Amino acid sequence: MKYTTLGNSDLKVSRICMGCMGFGDSQNGQHSWTLDEKHSHEIIRRGIELGVNFYDTAIGYQSGTSEQYLGRALRDFAKREDVVVATKFLPRTSEEIESGISGQKHIEKMINKSLENLGMDYVDLYIYHMWDWNTPVYDILDGLNNVVKAGKARYIGISNCYAWQLAKANALAEREGFTKFVSVQGHYNLIFREEEREMAMLCAEDNIAMTPYSTLASGRLSRRPDETSKRLEQDSYAKFKYDATRGQDVKIIQRVVETAEKHGVTMTEISLAWLLEKVTSAVVGATKIHHIEDAVKAVDLKLSAEEIAYLEELYIPHSLTGVMAQNKPSDSHKKHVWSTRNQKI
Repeated sequence: MKYTTLGNSDLKVSRICMGCMGFGDSQNGQHSWTLDEKHSHEIIRRGIELGVNFYDTAIGYQSGTSEQYLGRALRDFAKREDVVVATKFLPRTSEEIESGISGQKHIEKMINKSLENLGMDYVDLYIYHMWDWNTPVYDILDGLNNVVKAGKARYIGISNCYAWQLAKANALAEREGFTKFVSVQGHYNLIFREEEREMAMLCAEDNIAMTPYSTLASGRLSRRPDETSKRLEQDSYAKFKYDATRGQDVKIIQRVVETAEKHGVTMTEISLAWLLEKVTSAVVGATKIHHIEDAVKAVDLKLSAEEIAYLEELYIPHSLTGVMAQNKPSDSHKKHVWSTRNQKI
């Protein structure tokens, strides 16, 4: 395993981050692809053995049971100071808004529940899971700053946002003396490269770590185009993200197949080796032991400039999909979220 510094922090993280969305109670079969605690622990233990020290979960994953499984596994297999734990919080609910719960109080409630789930006193990275159009960004930053000051999180990150939102939020944080975002977790892989338009340049300019999710496109970049799996067949959300562009994406996937055959490695290794040329750490979901084993092998695989160009050549622009497509504001929300407390910057 290789390690690097997470943006403007002192956290040393493995180049592969284990994504824990596949761990947790299946919610009475609603998420039939999730793993029970026994099998989740086996994969986390293998990750520890392979040198993975970076683990990403969220309070929204299987109603917090992903956090619970991860916390118990890490207590069994690692020392707390040897691992970097990231979790995420959700936007305020409509009920909280109606009852007058502020963004600050919401974040306090969320972090306390996550720490209870994890069985930990603090997390290393606390991530704003998706942009909350109903809550002033000042309140979000103030709430996160309170979490850091209380010692409940060492650093903060953000996920599913536009580059302009991250830039403006960090400028506001700097002006107000709040802690700034040190990382961004966006949707980025060989068949969805929209983060390269602006986000990648912002991160390079400001030393913000990119730790993307869906790095294997929900399995599409780890299997031949004619192969299938339980996850591919049953994951309606993944279908929503990728099925509309399958015709153009399959041409790129075929080039991953060719490059993998040339090197005598898996498609996973090629796809992640490409991505690791671009980002700080790749979040890789694992529901089988070989998923994390193949991901770790990618760290030592070096692609030539010609191979990288070959893999990238056929990409054409994609429309936003997934969380970014779903999480859209009304015009009034756009104005409201930036207008509170004279946030003009």
